[in-house]
Amino acid sequence: MAKENTVMANAGLETQNQPLYGEYKAAQDLFELQPVMIQRFLEAQGRQLADAILQNQSQARFTLPDRVVLETGHSPVTVPAEAREQVSGGVIDRLTRADLRTSLRQRLAELEGSNRKSISASAQLIRFATARFMVYSLLPSGRTVQYSAPDGEEIPSRPAENPQELQSAITEQTDAIVETGDQEADRGELQVPFVPDARRFFLPQWVAFGQDGKLLVNHVREAENHVTSMQRFLFALHAAVSLAPYFVIDSEYQKKRYGMLGQLVNQGRALALYLTEDIIQVIKQRALAHDLNRGLSLSLPYFDDQALEIHTRDFTVIPGGRIMFVPAFVVRASREEEAKVAQDTRLSPSTRKYVLLQLRLLEAAFLPDNTADSRS
Repeated sequence: MAKENTVMANAGLETQNQPLYGEYKAAQDLFELQPVMIQRFLEAQGRQLADAILQNQSQARFTLPDRVVLETGHSPVTVPAEAREQVSGGVIDRLTRADLRTSLRQRLAELEGSNRKSISASAQLIRFATARFMVYSLLPSGRTVQYSAPDGEEIPSRPAENPQELQSAITEQTDAIVETGDQEADRGELQVPFVPDARRFFLPQWVAFGQDGKLLVNHVREAENHVTSMQRFLFALHAAVSLAPYFVIDSEYQKKRYGMLGQLVNQGRALALYLTEDIIQVIKQRALAHDLNRGLSLSLPYFDDQALEIHTRDFTVIPGGRIMFVPAFVVRASREEEAKVAQDTRLSPSTRKYVLLQLRLLEAAFLPDNTADSRS
């Protein structure tokens, strides 16, 4: 998944103040200037290209419209027939390992640079229609949410408290899954509400952990699948602005990115903490079974809020050999790893903060009872 280094802290930015606003407005106006039939054709091409990008295809074909309107009040201008059929990607791109987004951007830029205005405008419309489909049609709309950033963190990921809202079982259309069946057609709709902790987030159906870290789904694998779904959601948004950078000022893009980014970071960290607790329990069980006397190495999962992915830190607790397991080995290894993490400049400050928290949980779990609470 591509890294996103810029964090949008507020979804309500004034688009008129953005340097890309003029470019976005020009593309939007040009699209709205087209007759309905041409708009539908462009939307179909955008859907086709979006699918190719998200499926990571090596090549994509698209077709320019047969005519476009260039100015208000003017008749459509014909697009040359020999220029309509286009291909992006191919053997050379596969050899150079260029992805489809890169080759498509380059091809559209070449077409936009054409001295034939009809070709140039058509390429602009294809670019806009593809990005618009990704942002508006491909991704589900979520709730209006407000997150706050914990002290020292850049990404707002903590849902704002709203006790009055949480008293209601269903507060918005997205708060419940509506199910209907032929056998119950006369009984109306069956609404299955999400739990209050889930309703604090942008898309409650992808919330796997509550505020206290409790698993809200049946299995941790479901939680991992939810994280994957959120990553794909953000990848689609990133792909849209990679193709059409001016789309960063679009209000729907801002709302969806803000809502999903905070949710993914929150749930990704919760998943890493849950997996850490699971590791602790496995170590204790194996220690009781005397199954750790030949060495122990750990892969501690953590959520990297720059890559927006679960990564691992690998370290050795007990080297290979016939060494009897002693809990103090875990304490010592955890403290040594804490020292390394504290100096690891590859991690963002907030990522480092949560990795240290996980290591201290691991350490505390194996301290003697009389010193288990001696470290904060």
